[in-house]
Amino acid sequence: MITAYILNNKVLDIVTLGPDDIVPDNTVWLDAYKPDTAEREWLTGLFLEEVPDKEELDDIEASARFYWDTDGLHIHSLFPQRIGRDTKGVHVSFTLRNNLLISIREDDIGLVRLLRHYMRQDRLEVEDALDILLEVQNLKVEYLSDLIEDGYKTLENTADQIFEPDQINPMLKELMAQEEANGQIRLSLHDTRRALRFLKRSLRQRMSNEQNKWIDEMLHDVESLLPHTQFLFDKINFQLEASMGVTNLEQNKVIKIFSVAAVIFLPPTLIASIYGMNFGRMPELAWEYGYPLSLVLMVMSSLGTGLFFKRKGWL
Repeated sequence: MITAYILNNKVLDIVTLGPDDIVPDNTVWLDAYKPDTAEREWLTGLFLEEVPDKEELDDIEASARFYWDTDGLHIHSLFPQRIGRDTKGVHVSFTLRNNLLISIREDDIGLVRLLRHYMRQDRLEVEDALDILLEVQNLKVEYLSDLIEDGYKTLENTADQIFEPDQINPMLKELMAQEEANGQIRLSLHDTRRALRFLKRSLRQRMSNEQNKWIDEMLHDVESLLPHTQFLFDKINFQLEASMGVTNLEQNKVIKIFSVAAVIFLPPTLIASIYGMNFGRMPELAWEYGYPLSLVLMVMSSLGTGLFFKRKGWL
């Protein structure tokens, strides 16, 4: 699906285009979502070189993500996308040529839906295609900030579950999900910083003072958010280690009980073993009260060992 955003007096009108349509006048943004073969052929008319495919979108080299060519300025940006409790990274290709922004993506992004919502409510004023690109990056930074805040709240809840043995497994699953989400957040922040620096360096002659200031503010926000991701990593690792420590303590308690029980029953076992030997000359075997006496010795030795352990504080 290809959507055209037409600029009319700083307000954007939204129109869906087909393979047989032409680009309307004053179009400042063309958004291609999961373009099929016909739509890709239509897009080739807008590119002097190849239309980026999915494999090119996933490249991590800076030279493949931020560059100039005959089609204009290219930025392959990483967006976080939360699906339930899982967070994944979605790559989007942006091409800025003159006053036209072309984006190509293979996955749905909530930030695009949010941007369209702002447009329908006339809450977004833009003057050119660069404003749209900066607005998308700004929404991404705000969304990353919200994800970090959610991470703090989640870790506060998991901290209360560390000393609840029946909550260990759900807590570990949540911590692993938070570790993956925080990794995606950190990658997106680094990617956004590189993209904004590339824009600032490449378009410094074209940008207005307001746009330049806007980029500086976003870069400052990114720099302030990065330490939070490191703190979240440290907090996640601490809770993982603490939960493992609590689990080990619980296991040690069980092992301690078995060890104490084995030692308590060691003297009775010794007595029973001695009188269970099959030697012909054992004088105690002829005693009239030998059997009850051996039972009393077993009980007394067990009680004595148990009282000794309790006095030492081992029970």
